[in-house]
Amino acid sequence: MLTSVKFLKQNAARFACMALVCASALRSGCASGRIENASATSAPLQVRPDNIYVYTFSASADQVKLDGGMMQKVKTQLEGSSAAQKQAADAAAVREQVADEIVHQLQSMGLRAIRSDIPAPADQNVLLVQGSFDTIDSGNRRRRMLIGLGAGKSEVSGSVRILYKPAGGAPRLVQTFNASADSGKAPGMVETAGVGAAAGSVATSAAAGGGLHAVSETQRAGVSADAKRLADAVARQIGEIGVSGGWLSTQHSHG
Repeated sequence: MLTSVKFLKQNAARFACMALVCASALRSGCASGRIENASATSAPLQVRPDNIYVYTFSASADQVKLDGGMMQKVKTQLEGSSAAQKQAADAAAVREQVADEIVHQLQSMGLRAIRSDIPAPADQNVLLVQGSFDTIDSGNRRRRMLIGLGAGKSEVSGSVRILYKPAGGAPRLVQTFNASADSGKAPGMVETAGVGAAAGSVATSAAAGGGLHAVSETQRAGVSADAKRLADAVARQIGEIGVSGGWLSTQHSHG
């Protein structure tokens, strides 16, 4: 016991240094949501909508790619579900999560956002948020943990349409864009172990780096985390539409 305590005291600075380096490496591969190919109408939307109706994005079970790792396959079998059932469940969960998160983020900006699956009222000026998923990919958690740097990454992507419907009028397209999010390119346990090799202690670095990576993996990887980041990116893009139209302040557009 005394020997262990003495070892920890003697190597405290090294462990702290390794932890900082590993944490920095993990942050450098941080995942985030992205907006691409935004195509807006010629004039910005200058009328503040009474409400923003967020519709559940369309998705099908055959778009879902399950985790290809053996442990995940065994887990599915133990739960008594088939791959098809798991795909359908994942698709439904992502659809619900994205719609709910968009509404939550828009409301945090002070906007009247509402989940809906029915036509918007005819007597309101409303913004309509519609979309469809292109990819719902769980990736491979084992590869992310061990290798990292994008290997086995999870990903969610989709196409989004924003429309404006004035009271008593027909909807018109405001903007279309592609939204995506993935688990990023943080280094895996093999990479973070290399930090310790440089410091002269592969074993202790593997333990420290592995622990940090396990925490990072839990927080940022998988379709659930990707779905949240995608939804946040969509909400920010809607906020930018409000800023460009003058009916939302820059401060509020960031939640």
